Parts: sequence; structure tokens; C-alpha cells
Amino acid sequence: MTTGTVAPPPCSSRNANPNVAPTQLPVLPLVPLALPHLPASRAEMERRGWNEVDVVFVTGDAYVDHPAFAMGILGRILEAAGFRVAILSQPDWRSADPWREFGRPRLFFGISAGNMDSMINHYTANKKVRNDDAYSPGGRIGLRPDRATMPYCQRAREAFPGVPVIAGGVEASLRRLAHYDYWSDTVKRSILLDAKADLLVFGMGEQPIVELARRLAAGESVRDLRDMRGVAYTLGAKETPPDDAFVLPTFEEVKTDRHKFAQATRIIHQETNPLNAKRLVQYHDRQAVVVNPPALPISQDDMDRIYGLPYTRRPHPKYKNEKIPAFETVKDSVTIMRGCFGGCTFCSITAHQGRIIQSRSQESVLSEIRKMGEEPSFSGIVSDIGGPTANMYQMRCTRPEVEAKCKRQSCVHPKICKLLGTDHGPLVQLMRESREIPGVRKVMVASGVRMDLAQRSPEYMVELAGHHVGGHLKVAPEHTDPEVLKRMKKPEVNDYEGFADAFKEASATAGKPKQFLVPYFIASHPGSDLDAMIDLALFLKRNGYRPDQVQDFIPAPFDVATCMYYTGLDPFTGEEVYTARNLRDRKLQRALLQFFKPENYFEVREALQKAGRQELIGSGCDALIPANPPKAALQARMAKANRALGEGRYVHTIPKPAGESEAKQANPQSTGYRPDRKSAKRRPRR
Repeated sequence: MTTGTVAPPPCSSRNANPNVAPTQLPVLPLVPLALPHLPASRAEMERRGWNEVDVVFVTGDAYVDHPAFAMGILGRILEAAGFRVAILSQPDWRSADPWREFGRPRLFFGISAGNMDSMINHYTANKKVRNDDAYSPGGRIGLRPDRATMPYCQRAREAFPGVPVIAGGVEASLRRLAHYDYWSDTVKRSILLDAKADLLVFGMGEQPIVELARRLAAGESVRDLRDMRGVAYTLGAKETPPDDAFVLPTFEEVKTDRHKFAQATRIIHQETNPLNAKRLVQYHDRQAVVVNPPALPISQDDMDRIYGLPYTRRPHPKYKNEKIPAFETVKDSVTIMRGCFGGCTFCSITAHQGRIIQSRSQESVLSEIRKMGEEPSFSGIVSDIGGPTANMYQMRCTRPEVEAKCKRQSCVHPKICKLLGTDHGPLVQLMRESREIPGVRKVMVASGVRMDLAQRSPEYMVELAGHHVGGHLKVAPEHTDPEVLKRMKKPEVNDYEGFADAFKEASATAGKPKQFLVPYFIASHPGSDLDAMIDLALFLKRNGYRPDQVQDFIPAPFDVATCMYYTGLDPFTGEEVYTARNLRDRKLQRALLQFFKPENYFEVREALQKAGRQELIGSGCDALIPANPPKAALQARMAKANRALGEGRYVHTIPKPAGESEAKQANPQSTGYRPDRKSAKRRPRR
């Protein structure tokens, strides 16, 4: 492992010891009774006999009281600490009135765009509006704004000036410093400056949120909270940053110089280990954004307390018969750990949850499953027992003194660190005991399996294939090209092939020879060109894979791969990296992943011709498409053209502005290129 020499800086006198958590989470009974949902309206608040609340959580998601949803966990943890909490879910951001629903909160507004970055929630990799929103009732779209953190914070300040506004959640975490925004194709400044939040909590928020509430309740000001771990804040033009802060390239520099952007990305990701991270500062003109070291990983006891809270495990009753798709997916799942030491460059989990694995005790997990088994509505099937990955449970560095100094980005790439504990024994025991609980018929593993780790434990492979797979297992080799896999920090393709053989053997041993793998691959990742994608398509054909679902690389804010996409540089090596930035090139790469679909025929042919691989067009054994387009391909192209024509994409149309008079609408001569001007005549040029 690589090591550094910087000692972990104390963030405050309260927490000078980096190995001690800054805030002890509330002690809870081992078997708490289920309580109603937290108030989601003023009427519900008054039914509790409250005339005010301490904290109002504003979220872009539907309110679900389940530990897979941030507002469920944070609301319950504050309630357990003795605070009155209300949930303002998906408010109409066009007015500040919804923010006044519960009156003036005594302590603060907590703002989150939801479980996802709102732009990823709204738009596809091709920048088209998504047809549904998995975190909204009925899957409806339009219930939250773009970049929701900013208008939510601004409305909170408008509703009650002077009430502290605390931003948090995935969107705020990933945008806490200057970042590349894929949808506008620009480098944007820290979201703190545009949202005008008093503080930003990044990463998982249980410890910081309790400390915030307790210290504000004790009479401290928001400015006093700047010493906390896991928070970022802005300085005034006349304020100076702390002496121990490491100064990043400025916003103006990273916006205009790709090398500076890459340099900033490298430093930010090197300072993410909470045991040795430095405080960072980045200037935006005369204003500075300060990011304190991340919050320390929480203990097993605290993990047990968090997941032992009295969740109803249901959406709020106000949604009635409208299902929330994301909840339907996870309602019978059980989280056993958080964090990921994989360090995949395209994934935000490590940036948000950290690299240090934080696990629940076996008894805590089994207790949750027992309660599920007692529910009359429970189907008897635990849909997933896992977390960010399926098989990192209780895995940590075996040398704490080295872990406290390590700045390695991945514990498993380019090879598994010799100091990493990879024992699957505790996980195997947990899996065995979980399926013996009364009322449980099956315990599935739906989280992604880290294949390089799994192959180290034949016992785990037998257990997995024999009892926890429902016919197929999702895995993520992501690509086949060595250069692309290196940029991803993923193992080479022979690791996947070794896992496939081991899984096939374990399935046969368990008497389930028809079980199979469902591999996931990514198109257009930095480093992937047409040649790499053609080789991947050939791999799929030779192995008989026809993926129904494929992933397009989306440059999420903060990710290392996003830096490669924007700058064309690997921030850790300085090497030039090819990137498919044109939407047409990205579409060709995606089509190659599903070369067998008739509707992709013409894109695949264009890609093969562009790459000079015409030998793959025809009837050869490796041919990806026939020489002549099949009838279905022609029909698909015609249907696509008809849809585009019907949608008016080939006709220049001017939408009528809201509130236009009927008389004006009735007179087509009054509308031109600028229908709002007073005269229909074009102004003469000067």
C-alpha cells in the first residue's frame, strides 16, 4: 500500500483524536416499537400536539420511512435524539409558501435533492428527459426541479430569513467544489455559492446531523459549527481560511485550464481518507470554499442503532395507491454494510460513503429479517442482503496503523492489497443463518458481487450459487479492453471468465446447472473507442450474450472518470485519454453493445465502416450484422422517422407563451420569430 506522512488534522478540540467518533448516536432500545411516520403536513404536526418543529427536512424524493431512503434514516435518528422533525417532500419550488407549512423551524432547514443527483434523475446519457422518476409517486416526472438543492435552499431562506439552511445529500456532496456539469458542458462553481446554504454536509449524514442539532440547540451559531468534520462552508471576501488548509487550484483556473482541473481532481480524491485527509480550500474569485476532512467511519454499534430505529418500512400514507418504483425495488431488502474500497472511477459510492467498510453486527441484520418475517404482508423473500457490494461485509485493512496513513485509491486495483482482509467467513455465516429464520423462504443476493474477491472463497461461491441466486446473477465486468478497464480501475476480463467458470461449477454442484450470469457493460467510458467497443461486441457474440440492458457512461460530478471525460487526461498519471464526447459517437458505441437488435443495424454498420471493420458485415462466423438490412431494421428506421416528424422535430415551431391573448392567437400574422414584440415588423439594422 502507498502511504503518506501527513497526520490527521483535528477538526475541533472536541475531536482531536481521529479514532474517536465526534458524536455518539442516540442509544436506542434493542427492539423499538414501530411509530407513525414523521409529520408530513401541518395537520399531522398538530395531531402530535406540536406547535413548532426543530428541523424541517426538505427532500426531492417521495417520503418513504425505510432505511434505504435518506430522509427515513436522518429523520428517525434526530427523533431518537429527542428532536421534533417534519418532512417536506417534493414541495412546489415555484413559491416559498410550502416552506412555511410547519412554521418557523427552531433549529434549521435540512435540504436534499434526494437519493440521486437531480440531473441524473431527470436526464439520460443522451441528455433526453427521462420518462419516469423512480423516487416519485406513480413514477411521475416533474415533481422536483433541475439542480434541486439550489432552489430548495433559496426558498427556505425566503420563507424564514435567519433560519440556518443546511444542504446535504448526494447532489450537494458531489458538487461541493468546482465541478464539471455534463448537461451544460461547463465547469460550475461550488453549489454552496449558488445555493447560499450556511453549511453543506457531505457524505453520510447521521453523525453530522445529530451534532448540528445538539450544538444549535445549545445556543451555538452556524459559524461555530465550522469546526465539524464532514462539512463545507464559504468564507466572506474579508475572511481568511484556516492555516492548515491545502489550497486547490482556483475555480477560474480549473474552468480555463484542463491540467489544473486534473490537478484539483487528483488532490481532492487523495484527501478522502478520513483518517489522514487534509482540510481543502478553493477560491472562487475573492470568495473561498472550505471543505473540512470527512466524518470518521461509524462504529458497528452505531450502525446497529441506525438500522434498529423504528421504521414503518412503508411510504407515507398520503400516496394512497400510487406506488413508488424505487421503494418497490428495495422494500424487502436488507443493508448489511456501507462503503466500498473498489475505487471504480465512474462510481460515486466511494466518494459519498467512503472507502472504509462499515458493517452491522450479525444479530442486528438477523433481527431486522426476523421482524420482516413476522409481517403478514411479507412475501417470504428477502430481495437482497448486501449494500454497495454484496461481498465486502466486515472486510477491513488488517493493519490499522497503515490504514491511518494510506492514500491508495483502491484496495483491489491493480491487484488486491496484501493487507486487505478478504475473509468471507462472517458473510457466509450470516447468509446461512438468515435463511433459517421463520417466515423466510428465500434470501436473494441482488447487490453486485465483487468477482475478484469472491473467487478467493470457494465456500462463498458454493453458498451463493446454491442458495442465494434466483436463476441468474448480475455481475459487472464493465468492459473487455485492458486500457478501458485500467481507466475504470476494474480487473481484466480474464477475472470475469474465471468467475464465470467458478459460478458454473458451483451451480452444477448445487444441482442448479441452468443458473447463469447477467453481465453488465458500459459504453463510451473514457478510454473506449470504436475498436474497443467492436472487440466487446465480438466477445458478447462469441459467448452468446445478448444484454437486454446496457449502460451509457454518464459523467457524474466529482468522479475521476468525469475528469477524464472533460479534460482528456488521467488525473493520476497525466496520460492523454480518448473520450467519445460527440453524442453521435456515443450512440454508435451503445449500438455495438446491442448489435443483434434490428433497430441498431444502421448504427452498427456505420460504426464498423468508420472503424474499417467491414469484414464483420456479412455472413462470416464473427460477423456482427448481415450484409443487407433485415426487414425489421428498415421498419424500425421508418417508424423512428415518423415519430420524429410527428413530434415536430423537422418543423420549426414557435411555442405560444403562457397567457397569450386569444385575439393574438387567432391572428397568425402577429407572430413571427419573436412573437412577444410589439410590432410584427423586423427592426432595421443599425
